[in-house]
Amino acid sequence: MPENYGIALLITFLAGLATAIGAGVAFIVKKDNMKVLSIGLGFSAGVMIFLSFVDIIPSAGEMLQAVFPHKYNWIVYISFIIGLIVAILIDYFLPDHVDEDEMFNPDVPSKHNKMIKHAGILTAVAICVHNFPEGMATFMTSTQDLTLGLSVGLAIAIHNIPEGIAVALPVYQATGKRRYAMLYAALSGISEPIGAVIGMFLLKLFLPQMMVGASMAAVAGIMIYISFDTLLPLAKEYGNWHLSMIGIVSGILFIWTSLLLLP
Repeated sequence: MPENYGIALLITFLAGLATAIGAGVAFIVKKDNMKVLSIGLGFSAGVMIFLSFVDIIPSAGEMLQAVFPHKYNWIVYISFIIGLIVAILIDYFLPDHVDEDEMFNPDVPSKHNKMIKHAGILTAVAICVHNFPEGMATFMTSTQDLTLGLSVGLAIAIHNIPEGIAVALPVYQATGKRRYAMLYAALSGISEPIGAVIGMFLLKLFLPQMMVGASMAAVAGIMIYISFDTLLPLAKEYGNWHLSMIGIVSGILFIWTSLLLLP
């Protein structure tokens, strides 16, 4: 197994840091000007969906075929479902959605600042939990293929920008202090490198090579759920479906081209 753990950790750290970028965007861009984010989210979904089905799942099958020549397809299938279930359970018990009025009207006077701040902090906690498996996903794909890991890291980073917005605006509205909003947004992304560190620990000490294939298939399940449950609905919310489609097709063509140029 490639020993590029340092680069994989760096990719995951930078992807998690994108929540802080989202916090910065929250203070300079109004909702009416966020159509570009709709394209970006569609782009991210296109990258993740394409990679999951065209690269990650076939790679998982190749890893498992050497050990389970007759049953590897079933193992990939079951692992993919397990990844979906993990993502669904996290989303069910700790949803990361926030009230749109709170997100996009930070300057409206409110008598409920404490409640709004509480909502922002809870959103940060929820996003931390959601980002943990994303960190493991980015790390594990990066250890197997750096090109693939960079692609996943880019998609996750774009996805993290609106999460940073969702954390920063309620906190800023309640406190009036940008540094607090930036801090909470940045901390909401810290679980991604934590997930990467735990992924490295598992790969080094517990997971034999044959289990890496199953883990990769589960990662694909997580990415597919994120794409359809979070990225595509948000892309439509920030702009419209035509803009989202531009992003999706652009993401697919971009990653397809990169895989052809950098095999």
